[in-house]
This record gives sequence, structure tokens and C-alpha cells, in this order.
Amino acid sequence: MTYEASPLAATWTGAGRRVVFLHGFTQTGRSWDPLVRLLGPGIRSCSIDLPGHAESTDLAASLDEAADVIADTVGRAVYVGYSLGGRHALTVALRHPELVEGLVLVGATAGIEDAAERAERRGRDDVLADRIETIGVDAFLEEWLAQPLFAGLPRSQAALDDRRRNTAAGLASSLRLAGTGTQQPSWDRLEELGEAGFPVLVTAGALDTKFVALGRRLADGIGPSARFVELAGAGHSAHLERPEDFAALLRAFLDTLP
Repeated sequence: MTYEASPLAATWTGAGRRVVFLHGFTQTGRSWDPLVRLLGPGIRSCSIDLPGHAESTDLAASLDEAADVIADTVGRAVYVGYSLGGRHALTVALRHPELVEGLVLVGATAGIEDAAERAERRGRDDVLADRIETIGVDAFLEEWLAQPLFAGLPRSQAALDDRRRNTAAGLASSLRLAGTGTQQPSWDRLEELGEAGFPVLVTAGALDTKFVALGRRLADGIGPSARFVELAGAGHSAHLERPEDFAALLRAFLDTLP
């Protein structure tokens, strides 16, 4: 695959249904390449470097600001987001539902409802941002991927070389502006997605019990147009830990779209 820089570092490849992929924290748009290959033909995929990451490292944006930039850059498509990318995809869908043909959320949340808990998380993200700037990207990635959250992610699937394309300043900016603590909780708005009429697939690794519960709640809140699927034997990075299973699930979802 070839890549060209754009204001948001968004790269289209292939032909067919437009599918936009939004990566997790410390990843880049290229992290989706193996999945895109598994999906095969019939997909016109767009892999984005989210604000603060890789070729978009100098773009500082909140979730709301990023959603507007993403919508302006790629337009109408199916949006697929993982973790940080899931929060971005959900925000795009809430702010620009007319541009969403389908929505896929992997290990995502609609935010922290309790204001005190949300402020505490924001403070922890600020401390983590300071640490990235202090120890640098390489050392931070070792600490980040050593968390229990990523215990099921094989080193071979972590794409460390690609993650090292990020900068300390960019990752710190992403945490401070678009971390979970900054996300305005939208649990009370999920019905809007159901009313918008596009189908939604919510998924999480079965071993990631926190996000299984959050995923079920997301699907229930959206209503009949959404369904939740657990990926057996996978943790938080379900699409990386079980790529063939996730690709089959996503392909089946895409094939149901009009």
C-alpha cells in the first residue's frame, strides 16, 4: 500500500464500499493494513492517522473538533473505530449521522458519567501525558503495552515499529485533548443513533470484561439497529488478537448493508 500526507493524513486504497478505519491510542492508520488485506476486494478503505499520531502529529484536536475534521475529510462512509478510534467514530456518528452508512465500535465507551470519576481520569491522563514527554516514545510504549489490558496481544501483532512513528508531543496532546476523561458522556444520546437508521455493530473481546459490559450497554442504548458480539478468546485488542475472526465478522456486517 502507498501513503500520501493530507491535512489529516487520510489515505484511500481499493475500490468499492467506503470504509473508514480509526485506530487506537499509540497506533497509526497503518495498523489496519493486515485487516484490510483480510477483508479482500470490494472495499475502498480509508486509514486515518488520528490527531496527535504519526503524520497527523501536529494536529491538536478534541474529540468534537476531530469528529468535524474527519467528517469534512472523508465524508459519507462506514466508520470502524477501536478504543480511542471508537470514541472518535461514536462522536462522528453523533455529530454527523447523515454521513454514516454503518458504525462499528470495538472496545469503545460512551464516556464516564460520574463527574468526579471523569475528572480523576482526566488528571491521570494528564500525568501520563507528562510521563510520555519525560521518558520518550520508546520507553513509554514498553510500559503501555505491558499493561494487563494488552496481555493477550502477541508482540508480533503489536506493530511496535509503526507505533514508534509517533512523537511524545503528539501522544501527549492526544491524551490531554481526547483522552477518556475529556469525553462528554453520551449514554443519554445513544437513541439518536437508532433513530438515524444506520446499522451498528458493537464488539469486544470476551476476556475484556469491562468493555464487554460497556459494549452490551452501548448496543442496548442504541436499540434494535445495533447488536453486540463477543470475540471469543480475545482481550481489549480483539481485532489484532483474532484478526481472522474479526475480519469475518466485519465482512458479514458490510455484506448486510444496502
